[in-house]
Amino acid sequence: MHRSMDEPTGPAELFGARSHPAAPGEYAGPGGDGTPLPDPAVLTALLHRYGWQRRGGAAGRYGRWSPPGPAAGTSLLVPENAAFPDTDDLLAEALTALSRSAAPSARSILVSLAVPSDEVRWWREVPESAAGAAGASGWAEAEELRAAARQILLAGALAARGRAGYHGARHRRKARAALDGTLIGPAPGGRLLTAFVPVDSGRAVAVQLCHALHATREAVDYQRATGGMEAFDSAVAAGVSRELTEALVTLVRGSEGAGIDVRWAPAAGTPDGCPARPAPVEFSPGDLPALRSAGARYLREEPAVPVRITGAVVRLRRAGPRGPGIVRLRVLAGAEVAHVRVELDEEAYRIAGHAHLVGLPLRVEGRLERRGGFRRLTGASQVAPVQVDEAERDRLMKSLQENVDFFEEACAGEEP
Repeated sequence: MHRSMDEPTGPAELFGARSHPAAPGEYAGPGGDGTPLPDPAVLTALLHRYGWQRRGGAAGRYGRWSPPGPAAGTSLLVPENAAFPDTDDLLAEALTALSRSAAPSARSILVSLAVPSDEVRWWREVPESAAGAAGASGWAEAEELRAAARQILLAGALAARGRAGYHGARHRRKARAALDGTLIGPAPGGRLLTAFVPVDSGRAVAVQLCHALHATREAVDYQRATGGMEAFDSAVAAGVSRELTEALVTLVRGSEGAGIDVRWAPAAGTPDGCPARPAPVEFSPGDLPALRSAGARYLREEPAVPVRITGAVVRLRRAGPRGPGIVRLRVLAGAEVAHVRVELDEEAYRIAGHAHLVGLPLRVEGRLERRGGFRRLTGASQVAPVQVDEAERDRLMKSLQENVDFFEEACAGEEP
């Protein structure tokens, strides 16, 4: 279960389970846990981003900042640079006050300071209900927004791994790993959501997602103006894919409109080739037919991939003691998928059964088909066991012993 940063257990992540190093309300500056103080310019940029207003202060020395809204609450004294002797004291006091602030944006600012992160924000315009007017959100609305956010980030991570109109099961393990450190922010009213993507591990994802979203918007506009789908073909080079178009359908469906906004981490600066302030990208229900058509086009036209896979045999099945059969391989090398299903003739099936029994992986050539998400290998040939070192063989044999039902299937299939 994913928890928001508003819950008492602290901030949760969109992917993974890393606890945040500086939870709001627990700021520890120098002399505490040794957390370095931020650059005053970075703190100022974040306050401005979240709508805080400068309301005076000594020009060139410090500014007094108040949170947005009618109930401004406690203001912060923030130095403008590190040139003065009291800079550290003022920064420490400002961060302590920020950690105690009731302003909803205070937590997000502290998160961005603790781990320099690019921010991806989503919003959905949904019909106002009586509960929504009172500040509550529907379970379905909140879950739909979170689901769409996860899918959109994953589509960006897949595009960062490689361009394809349809990724299927390819690259998913590494794409998810690139998002392990991503934190999810508050979602007030089930209409707003923010993800903090750490610069160190996820900047490539944020950059690729920014390019892909704008390319998608341009392709949709072209399709709606001309009826042609050609712009979606060229948009693949920018990272657009079936996974992204489906995620945007999930975001927009059931709403009156939705949008995504990417903001760069002030501490890391603007990435090469990107605008300092990318324009938000918005989609409406009228865009859904174009997005759905593009997704179907990507699925239909993505070609099969010739591969040479090495994998451990984890399952064998055939109708009788002889003839062709189906083998399931856990992929060790040759393709960015976890498992593939291969149909083998009688001789190749016998080789696979023997490799399974003695704990050796199998090497096979064929074409990885888009049908089923690139989980099926067709035209199998050059089937042969692969020698491995003793440690790897012991690991494979242990896996075999843990799946004794598959072992019995293999034995039954080889009896005369």
